[in-house]
Amino acid sequence: MEKSDALAAPQTADGAEARFPYDRTTVERFRRAFPRARWSDERGGWFVPGKTAARRVERWLAHEAASRAAHDDSKGRDAFAFDPLSSRYLQVADDLLIRTPYSRTVLEELRAVPWASWDDELRAWRVPFRSYEELQRRWPSIERAAQHAEPEERKRRWEANKHSGEYKAAKLRHAERRRRRFPLPAEDLPPFGRAVATQQYGIVVFTGISGKLADAPELSAFYPQMTDAAVDDVWARWRPPTLTELIKTWPARRPAGSTERSRGWWQPTLDELRIARRTARSLERRRQRIASF
Repeated sequence: MEKSDALAAPQTADGAEARFPYDRTTVERFRRAFPRARWSDERGGWFVPGKTAARRVERWLAHEAASRAAHDDSKGRDAFAFDPLSSRYLQVADDLLIRTPYSRTVLEELRAVPWASWDDELRAWRVPFRSYEELQRRWPSIERAAQHAEPEERKRRWEANKHSGEYKAAKLRHAERRRRRFPLPAEDLPPFGRAVATQQYGIVVFTGISGKLADAPELSAFYPQMTDAAVDDVWARWRPPTLTELIKTWPARRPAGSTERSRGWWQPTLDELRIARRTARSLERRRQRIASF
């Protein structure tokens, strides 16, 4: 019997097919529930005859999934009891609740944990015990990132770095970003009003040009990829895209090449759009919460 990672019960004209990950005891339970079922090498699954087969198989698969989740949660609880995680960022309830300061690393790690989900009401990540092994494997990275993001730690780093050249350069870059301008080659402008990708600011929407030429010193300081003396660059105005605009944007089939990157803008790929859409959704939820207070 071949293995399958998905539970499925597609309906056919005279019955339904059942596919599920191979396990000897699961197969025995399936055979007891469906004694007329027959294995099909051609279909790579079990075939159950009957007009109501799809409904009966789906009900059985749902019960199996729930039973498996309960069993895996029980194993996870035993693993936690034997080798528990102790951290101020973790609370034990019906599942595991995780609260940390905002950190991109923490988000990436938790999103990679199976069945982990964000609870907006509790303002915490919920991780079922069946995912404990994966959470435990990722926990050192999560805890380091959370500690690094603590307000006191961020303030300490800021105090230590505020007189450094790196801090001053970052402050200048931040000031440049707030100007919402971007140099574009006058002979190769992007479509205005549509989301495009940039090296410095991610995905943006250009709204028009100012008509002023960009000076070489400003380009070399903030936009080093655009230093071709033979090209006239003009300042363009930009804004962040809305979630609706990002959803409607058609992704590029392949990543941008050196020519597109050197001109400063390109059509975003699906991976670039996914990151931007995730950020836009978070901002939209934050605005809704603020508006509700």
